[in-house]
Amino acid sequence: MHVSGIITAIIIGLVIGALGRLVVPGKQNIPIWLTILIGIVAALIGTFIASGLGVNDTDGIDWIELLIQVVLAAAGVAAVAGLYGRRRS
Repeated sequence: MHVSGIITAIIIGLVIGALGRLVVPGKQNIPIWLTILIGIVAALIGTFIASGLGVNDTDGIDWIELLIQVVLAAAGVAAVAGLYGRRRS
């Protein structure tokens, strides 16, 4: 992955984190910076998974890669919200 690919993944990660948080039902008591961090990590991991599956470079929008990233972000937000909420109580 080139530097431009990493920068793109980080920018997309910001959006992915927000989408992941929207997908998870209920209120998540985690700070926005943590949501963004989860989105960045989900975007990077999702890109590597999509690359391994061979669906990371298609014509147009890479919908499968985007779906993988959002699912990973939603799972990350749900897990961290559960852990963060228990820790803060």
